[in-house]
Amino acid sequence: MAFFRPRVSREAEVRFHADQEISKSFPELLDKARMAERTLRELRAASADDIELRAAGVAFDKALTEALRAAEAGQRATFGVKAYDDRIARRKAKATPAGVMWTAEVDRLRTLREDNRMWGIPRTPRPVPAAR
Repeated sequence: MAFFRPRVSREAEVRFHADQEISKSFPELLDKARMAERTLRELRAASADDIELRAAGVAFDKALTEALRAAEAGQRATFGVKAYDDRIARRKAKATPAGVMWTAEVDRLRTLREDNRMWGIPRTPRPVPAAR
């Protein structure tokens, strides 16, 4: 008895190719995030004011978010085109060495971004409009 597996959907193929393209920019985006982190650390070491620290923290958050999106795209592309439609294929692909590497990288970037959002961006008071 032969079982015929259905092909993957056209939408899955399109998303797979889009994720492959997005993931190509991951090393550049990661370097950009490292530069933003270095800038933030240098400002902290120089005891910069809160406004400068906030701007650097927000820039670091944006760079981390872009790198995280590229890492997630790389993770999905590594899992393969079947993983877009099939959760079992996704789960199996997550257990491969490449899947473990991408999953660890995504988790590391998420943790770094959340840590920055909680402690790296100082809260500054909003300016009060002048009363007339």
